[in-house]
Amino acid sequence: MSEAPDTHEQLDRLIERLETAADQLRTGELDPDQAASVVEQCATFASQASAELERLARVAASEPLPGQDQLL
Repeated sequence: MSEAPDTHEQLDRLIERLETAADQLRTGELDPDQAASVVEQCATFASQASAELERLARVAASEPLPGQDQLL
């Protein structure tokens, strides 16, 4: 698969951000407005991760399977 070298790093950063946000929400120490803001951030991070995973899937689908080289 020919993916950008930082693709996994980008996904890892998004996962870290989601985990941090989940930890903040679990503490119960955020006021309702702060919690709503964190939830919105989670939605943004999840959307970004989904878009990146879809891009990776399209790239993988466009490449021939091993042993299935194009005939001339």
